[in-house]
Amino acid sequence: MLQRTRGIVLHTFKIKDNQLIAVVYTQQWGRMSYITTIPKSHKAGGKHLLLQPLAEVELEADMKPRTSLYRIKSLLPVQPLVSIPYHPVKSSIALFLQEFLYHAIREEGQSSEAFYAYLSHSVHWLDLSENNFANFHIVFLLRVSRFLGLLPNIDNYRPGCWFDMLNATFVPSQPQAHVYFVSPDECIHLVNLMRLKFATMHLFKMNRTERMRLLTLINDYYRLHLPDFPELNSLAILKEVFDDD
Repeated sequence: MLQRTRGIVLHTFKIKDNQLIAVVYTQQWGRMSYITTIPKSHKAGGKHLLLQPLAEVELEADMKPRTSLYRIKSLLPVQPLVSIPYHPVKSSIALFLQEFLYHAIREEGQSSEAFYAYLSHSVHWLDLSENNFANFHIVFLLRVSRFLGLLPNIDNYRPGCWFDMLNATFVPSQPQAHVYFVSPDECIHLVNLMRLKFATMHLFKMNRTERMRLLTLINDYYRLHLPDFPELNSLAILKEVFDDD
């Protein structure tokens, strides 16, 4: 049966010279895997562009029962990316977030329209922004924790608290049972960023060292709570890009 949905591209990989698999977070069914043929002609470049990192597409696929890999019959852009593919910093952020989402969203067939709306809004905000996006990936990761069921409770935060990453809570003194914690000085940054939106995040000033330190802590937090969450290869690339900025 042919089914149509919108989706955001999380990952692609070739299985043959003219075929690839695309892992897509869809509006209707959550994470899904699709197979498509890449024609050996000038049209091939167009399909590759449609399936670039975090691209939002409208696809029609043959949803045959008793299979987990569906064949794409048609593929169209929802809102073509105008700057992310060509801006070195934005494209590095997109690659990092694509890799993060690919490993963070594991369950297939479980959808959340609110999560999809957040992903779509976030990607297009980054694509259309002209400046003030240096903190984008950090704010994105902090806010996406709500959709993954990992949102820390900041209501119990008080100045001088430590963040116990293992138990996802703020505590008045340094945890002694393990080494997974955030110091009071860095907790202030985390709490302030969790209260910001993309439109206001530029008001929070950080240097490159502070930004990368927070990004590492957030990545460590997800690795603690998401099963089999790996070290992200794109994290090192992102650090190099911001070091050169």
